[in-house]
Amino acid sequence: MKRAFSAFLGLALASAAVIAAVPMKQALAQEPIRIGELNSYKAIPAFLEPYKKGWELAVEEINAAGGINGRKIEVVSRDDNASPGDAVRVAEELVSREKVALLTGGFLSHVGLAIASFAKQQKTLFIAAEPLTDKIVWENGNAYTFRLRASTYMQVHMLVEEAAKLGKKRWALVYPNYEYGQSAIASFKALMKERQPGIEFVAEQAPPLGKIEAGAVAQAVADAKPDAIFNVTFGPDLQKFVREGTTRGLFTNVAVFSLLGGEPEYLDPLKSEAPVGWYVTGYPWDQIKTPEHTKFLEAYRAKWNDYPRLGSVVGYSALKSVAAVLAKAGGPDTGKMLAAMKGLQVETPFGKVTYRDIDHQSTMGAYVGRTAVKEGRGTMIDWRYEPGDKHLPSDDAVKALRPAQ
Repeated sequence: MKRAFSAFLGLALASAAVIAAVPMKQALAQEPIRIGELNSYKAIPAFLEPYKKGWELAVEEINAAGGINGRKIEVVSRDDNASPGDAVRVAEELVSREKVALLTGGFLSHVGLAIASFAKQQKTLFIAAEPLTDKIVWENGNAYTFRLRASTYMQVHMLVEEAAKLGKKRWALVYPNYEYGQSAIASFKALMKERQPGIEFVAEQAPPLGKIEAGAVAQAVADAKPDAIFNVTFGPDLQKFVREGTTRGLFTNVAVFSLLGGEPEYLDPLKSEAPVGWYVTGYPWDQIKTPEHTKFLEAYRAKWNDYPRLGSVVGYSALKSVAAVLAKAGGPDTGKMLAAMKGLQVETPFGKVTYRDIDHQSTMGAYVGRTAVKEGRGTMIDWRYEPGDKHLPSDDAVKALRPAQ
């Protein structure tokens, strides 16, 4: 009798455990998937305030559509203070304490490299949204890091195609003295020397990021009497350089190529002082009529009562990438997400992009055109969209650059 009662009791307890486990599993299935996002919001507000609006719009759309297999996504966002050390500390907090499934974000190149190194050490997926350094997918590339935006090399390559057509011999270079600027100048020199062996670089100004003495820089460039200028400054540094250079007549009869110089984040603050005739990469948001961009533009304006900047597109596309990899992987398992990232296709306001298996770089492109002033503000004219995959080196070249995984 005791043995029969024990068997009955064991069966009852097992049944109760199964019954209790069902709602527990259901509850777990309904918990939101937490995404860690970190960026230099306080240091680069012109780009990153629109960026945040972009990803918040994407999160709203993703969750309204049912989330990921019925689970909503929740973004836990932190400021990295534009510091590699702080970024690693914040990333550790997001992974260890906040239990996020993956990391995304990043703006400054040296900060992005620090987060990528952390992701490798902690075996955590990192979708780098904005850091443009080539190293993040090539020399320092790792199995856990993928990059969304067109890289420094890709955008420089787009401008070099235009620069080489002009046949200018004497070039001056202006760039912020940190990873992004150094990378851009190295690519520009190498690519231009290939196309124009007799080129000369007659001046090179590399002020610290955010601390340009624009008058001195502009005068030093003017004294070198260049035929053309390749500029890589952005944000307040760019605005100061434009104003001081214009005052000194630096840009008169001189061809100017400016990486990122057509982005509304940096062009809009200049208003009628915006440069005219510069060759730039940028974002002519009010002129793009593709279905995917029109849909994004209407949704963005409806939510924010504002127009998008390039940061808006990058933030939106980053979270769409997060949703796409989670859906393809079937959830937040890191191994499955890493496998899903390779060849992942994502719909963005610039059209469909693919994350390449060979180097984890997406094929997002950029708009190339010239600057003009219309109705008292800077804009882009004669622009075209350049697909990203058109401006990447050969697979053999990439394999030589990227370490074996």
